[in-house]
Amino acid sequence: MIERLYELLKNARHCVVFTGAGISTLSGIPDFRSANGVYSRKFHGMDVEEILSIDCFIQNPELFYEWAKPFLYELDKYQPNVVHRVIAELEKRGIVKMTYTQNIDLLHERAGTRKLGELHGSPAVHSCMNCGRRYGYPEIASLVQAGRVPRCGSCCGLVKPHIVFYGEALDSALLISAEQELRQTDLMLVLGSSLTVEPAASLPRLVLQQGGSLVIVNRQPTPLDRYAELRFDDLKTVFEALERKLNTEETC
Repeated sequence: MIERLYELLKNARHCVVFTGAGISTLSGIPDFRSANGVYSRKFHGMDVEEILSIDCFIQNPELFYEWAKPFLYELDKYQPNVVHRVIAELEKRGIVKMTYTQNIDLLHERAGTRKLGELHGSPAVHSCMNCGRRYGYPEIASLVQAGRVPRCGSCCGLVKPHIVFYGEALDSALLISAEQELRQTDLMLVLGSSLTVEPAASLPRLVLQQGGSLVIVNRQPTPLDRYAELRFDDLKTVFEALERKLNTEETC
């Protein structure tokens, strides 16, 4: 089946990748929806979904930043894994035209992916909710690691990461761009996503509607498994095999 996957990649006219939290578990970052995922544990008696709501953030930013400190503000201790590396290499070789991710861990960028649509935003940039002044990740991370809630140096307003909280809409311009991209996509790799969070999960359906093919690699079942051209369970096994093939081809 790896040979068939490699053949699909080589023959694709327009291959796009769609990634979820499952790919970053290989880097040591917990996923969200598995039995031991982030959402399975309460924090100060609250569900994580509630902490990640925009209303809760505005009312109690201290709670969000305390919860996010070991995950979102210590990203330097996590390294890109074989999945991130292979996606970046496939882009470099012109096989992957675009990657869309639900992740906010910055590992795609660090692996070298440049054509990237971050559907749920990114902590690389923060901004003041009052005056709009922007701040980079290192400055905010140092404040959060010191136990402080980031406040604007200009107006003392609350500083928020550019991630999409529950209750906020996804970037409409990015979604429109993604829909246009997927109308020409003949192959999509769906990696480490349960395909249960909308509207991002609707993107693979658009590929199917346009007559394209899906390859799904995910530990848990997804709603689109029965439509997949290929279906794998283990990301590490699949992408280590792909990396070996890419390295072999490079040396030939």
